[in-house]
Amino acid sequence: MASIPTPEHVDPDCIFCKIVARELPAFVLDEDERTLAFMDINPASRGHALVMPRAHTQDLLTIGPEDLQAAVQSAQRLAARMTDRLRCDGVNLLNCCGAPAWQTVFHFHIHVIPRYKDDPARDPLRLPWIPAPGNMDDIKAVAEELNA
Repeated sequence: MASIPTPEHVDPDCIFCKIVARELPAFVLDEDERTLAFMDINPASRGHALVMPRAHTQDLLTIGPEDLQAAVQSAQRLAARMTDRLRCDGVNLLNCCGAPAWQTVFHFHIHVIPRYKDDPARDPLRLPWIPAPGNMDDIKAVAEELNA
């Protein structure tokens, strides 16, 4: 069913590449030609899983459009399954791009995190910031930088 990435698309030191090659164990949930989904062993909530491309790519800035599309579609399938089978109340998708953004494994992946309303035993995850209105002049200046 699923194809194994060619040697030029594998990092021999990457733990996720080793999971794809079945050199390291994982609780696999879904796989297709381009992606693999498996349980996170450091879960943020009950059912927390990861979706990644089979081919090694470091992060969001380097992943090809076909693998990115396949990963997002796989994450969507998994989120629907979580909602149905785990009866979670919502799902977060999270990607960390770069060490300052909390990326710890440098093989692109998407966290698929089921959320359970009012159930801290199954869902201890909380926002790392308190959303509050920003300074509109600063927001405008950043928008201008990004649009330049």
